[in-house]
Amino acid sequence: MSTLQPGDKAPAFSMATDDGETVSLKDFKGKKLVLYFYPKDDTPGCTKEAVAFSADIAKFRRAGAAVLGVSRDKVAKHQKFKEKHDLKVVLGADEDGKVTESYGVWVEKKMYGRTYMGIERATFLIDEKGKIAEIWRKVKVNGHAEEVLAAVKAL
Repeated sequence: MSTLQPGDKAPAFSMATDDGETVSLKDFKGKKLVLYFYPKDDTPGCTKEAVAFSADIAKFRRAGAAVLGVSRDKVAKHQKFKEKHDLKVVLGADEDGKVTESYGVWVEKKMYGRTYMGIERATFLIDEKGKIAEIWRKVKVNGHAEEVLAAVKAL
C-alpha cells in the first residue's frame, strides 16, 4: 500500500464508537477532522495524548474541527478508558483493523528485541472536502495537541 500524502483523498471509513454509535468519514463533510491513531487504551502515552486532546476540545470545536481517536480496542474498553479519564474526544473502535490499514498506520514495530505488528501513533488533519491537509507520523505526545490545533486554525 502506498503511503498517504497531504493532498490525497482521505480513505473512507466506518466504525463503532465509545458511545455505541457508528461514525463514518462522510459524517464530517464540510468540517475539519483531526483523526488520531494510538496504540492502546489506558497506557501512559495514549492516556496523555487523549487527555491533551480532551483539554483542548472546545478550542478544536471553535476552530471548526472534530477530534476522533482510533485504536483497535473494543468499544467496551473505550468506554472504560473514557470514563476513567473523563475524556471529551470520541473514540473509534477499529476492531477489524480496516481503518488502521487503510491509513497505513498498522506497521511493524520493535521493542526489547521483539518484532510485532502495531499501530504507529499518527495524526491526520482532514479538510472540509475530505482531503488530507497534514500528517504527523511517529508522534511525540508532548505538545502534539497544541501543534495540531495550530494547524487546524491555519487551515
